[in-house]
Amino acid sequence: MSEKPPGAGRRDPGGKPRPDLTVSPPKKSSVGLPGITESVRYALGEMGPGRSLRTLLKVNQTDGFACPSCAWANPGPEHRKTAEFCETGAKAVAWEATRRRVDAAFFAAHGVAELREQDHHWLEAQGRLAEPVHLAPGATHYAPISWDEAIALVAERLRSLDDPDRAVFYTSGRASNEAAFVYQLLARRFGTNNLPDCSNMCHESSGAALSETIGVGKGTVTLEDITDHAELIFIVGQNPGTCHPRMLTALEQAKRRGARVVAVNPLPEAGFGRFHNPQTARGLAGPGTPIADRYLPVRVNGDLAFFAGLNRTLLEREDARPRSVLDHEFIARYCDGFEEAAAAWRSLDWAELERLSGLSRRQIGDCASEVQKAGSVIVCWAMGLTQHRNAVATIREIVDFLLLRGNIGRPGAGPAPIRGHSNVQGDRTMGVWEKMPDAFLDRLREEFGFDPPREHGLDTVDSIRAMRDGRVDVFFALGGNFAVATPDTEVTEAALADCALTVHVATKLNRSHLCHGREALILPCLGRTERDVRAAGEQFVTVEDTMATVHASRGRLLPGSPHLRSEIAIVTALGHALFGEDLGWRAMGEDYAVIRRHIEHVVPGFHAFEERAAQPGGFMLPRGPHDSRTFATATGRARFTVNPPTAAEVPEGYLLLQTVRSHGQFNTTVYGMDDRYRGVRGGRRVVFVHADDLRGYGLRDGDLVDLVSVYRDGERRARNFRAVAYPTPRGCAAAYYPEANVLVPLDSTAEVSNTPATKSVVIRLEHAT
Repeated sequence: MSEKPPGAGRRDPGGKPRPDLTVSPPKKSSVGLPGITESVRYALGEMGPGRSLRTLLKVNQTDGFACPSCAWANPGPEHRKTAEFCETGAKAVAWEATRRRVDAAFFAAHGVAELREQDHHWLEAQGRLAEPVHLAPGATHYAPISWDEAIALVAERLRSLDDPDRAVFYTSGRASNEAAFVYQLLARRFGTNNLPDCSNMCHESSGAALSETIGVGKGTVTLEDITDHAELIFIVGQNPGTCHPRMLTALEQAKRRGARVVAVNPLPEAGFGRFHNPQTARGLAGPGTPIADRYLPVRVNGDLAFFAGLNRTLLEREDARPRSVLDHEFIARYCDGFEEAAAAWRSLDWAELERLSGLSRRQIGDCASEVQKAGSVIVCWAMGLTQHRNAVATIREIVDFLLLRGNIGRPGAGPAPIRGHSNVQGDRTMGVWEKMPDAFLDRLREEFGFDPPREHGLDTVDSIRAMRDGRVDVFFALGGNFAVATPDTEVTEAALADCALTVHVATKLNRSHLCHGREALILPCLGRTERDVRAAGEQFVTVEDTMATVHASRGRLLPGSPHLRSEIAIVTALGHALFGEDLGWRAMGEDYAVIRRHIEHVVPGFHAFEERAAQPGGFMLPRGPHDSRTFATATGRARFTVNPPTAAEVPEGYLLLQTVRSHGQFNTTVYGMDDRYRGVRGGRRVVFVHADDLRGYGLRDGDLVDLVSVYRDGERRARNFRAVAYPTPRGCAAAYYPEANVLVPLDSTAEVSNTPATKSVVIRLEHAT
């Protein structure tokens, strides 16, 4: 292992909560006038009035750009509002389109060691990166470098590797379809499948479970299924009011025609209460719309036991009144494995299901009665399900639940994993995955004339392990904030520091740029909001939303600096530097239509890509279970599976912590220190704990505590958190990420998917020392 630069392997800084931190009772309603006020305040502060109007009125419009925050689907062009964005989206746009700049003078004034002492919010608040910068070996400051020199440097370091697998190519979900396609092409032309991405940390569990059971790793639901057809909608392990606020509008539409909503979540989020739609008089001045008709406060990681209990209840009622509950025709025609699953459900012990789920048999039974009344059911979920050890089993059990009553492949029914990052789903469709199937690689070979590597590459967790163990020399990140998004902060930062070269393509300065290898580059790129003009003229790109609709995105602002390049231009320039014009890198970099023609030939569902992308609203990708009840599984049928109920076991005197997002952040980007919905203002170092659990520790609301996680490899400590008495189930706790990521062990991952188990962290509380 090589010597680390100063500051590498930073332990939790333990900064105390800000002195102005205050806590008030959590809100029971969402959006309304406060949402408008906060959106306007933030936008004006970052962009000013004129720039705010020019950008916000083009968000999610057919002649504008895709919101750079979540992946929620847009309504049809005829149904879009003038303001088709939410508070989170407005902040994401303003964050990117800010007038502030980080240039050579900034880096000359601030050394890396100094910058590492700043928090995440301060770093990103400094402004847009304005020019390429280089950190030479042993240097203390980043310094300007020309684009030609930067690209040549990366190419030289890559060519010097004795094995292509000593390079890792990471991708953030923000990259466009076109950028993702050329990026995976670059990595595979170089000779590696080391293509970890942010999906490895979020919906990898969903993809694994859905691919096995219904033959496609995506949801099967459309926006219209929710707004126009579903009779019952489950929201499980998801906080739509903060993470997908535009979803509230769709839920409100469903509620108005009589649909019912069941929220299953450890925390009673504001988005489950009354939604004050800011675009209606009823929302602004009236009572708003109550979203959740039923709230089930499931124990953290109790969802598998809940759905197992739900399935057992439905089966018991079917046994009592044959052919009155289950859809036997659907099961016989389209499914296999039912008898084995039914036998497993009949053997379940109710006392154990109640213990694991934290819910009573009566609560589960009452929910089952809602299911029986509904002709069509949708289950939506997010990270609250996918980031546990048993995540894949939990999602398989949800598929079982849907199959029992034929709730896949008909209007208003199906599984709906809600993606949390714009185009994270599209990046996977384009081939950004460490284990793409041979069929995709075969088409890539036929299109480009080289044989891509077949050995599976490294995912995110395995990439960290490889860097830690000295098996990676070059780490290249297309967007994202890798060091902050990943688990086990100290281990991850030390792993990055052990690389010979780290390269980050980014729009803003973030902590990952300061957790550098022995040599480092920051390459500034265009954002979604900015015009992209190449030799062939002004370009557009495409993205895929959470409902598998692909549509165009066109930036409207002038670039924030003349030195910015698009992600595609950067990747194709590196391809040309490495391989010359073997695959037509320059043509792809100058005219993105060339890339789309290649995608047509390689990626299923993209025929006539250019023409269909130009249509207002774009086009929907095929999904067999949704379109024709065809299931591309190992047996050609939808598959019932047996998933023995489990949950994280917590020793006496310990709590099960989940990491969560505040209302003032998007993924790792922190827009401010307030979480308006949970009543927290002026700080983020808080831990939410049931009042009785605090008393059990001899603590009171407001006390300062350390969080100590325990795992088989030892303990990890996050210092100086303010304890907040909160209505979460007994034995459970919550804290914000990325501050709590230091507590998440690298080796604590989901079975099958290897997703970090950031929602299942066993901790104890100690008085702060």
